[in-house]
Amino acid sequence: MNSSIGASSKQKAGVPQPPETSSKRKRGVFQKELQHMMYGFGDCSNPLPESVALMEDIVMEYIIDLVHKAQDNGSKQGKLSVEDFLYLMRKDFRKLNRCTELLSMNEELKQARKAFETDEEKLRKAFEADEDNKLVGPTE
Repeated sequence: MNSSIGASSKQKAGVPQPPETSSKRKRGVFQKELQHMMYGFGDCSNPLPESVALMEDIVMEYIIDLVHKAQDNGSKQGKLSVEDFLYLMRKDFRKLNRCTELLSMNEELKQARKAFETDEEKLRKAFEADEDNKLVGPTE
């Protein structure tokens, strides 16, 4: 029998074939996060590794597809921007709102870190100046 006939009949039957890149990529990158998400959506606290691997394949396929679409629709060749992804999500209001919410929270966190670093730097300089004054002693 011809093995090529069997392979083409599987593709025609609607059986999804794994993308060629899936064997090349690192597996288990999102394993812990997906386990927690699956538990949050009603699965057991320790789902089967096969289920987690399947979910990871689905998520990675979605992300790769989204990136490829963003590259095709991108404003600049070779560079992706946040706006490219927001444009792709413009018709899915839930995803769009969640993305904008996460982006604004990320900006707030950046500003808080920056403020904390400047406050920490000021405290460090004040402490060093105080230590220097103690080492030198009072001037008479």
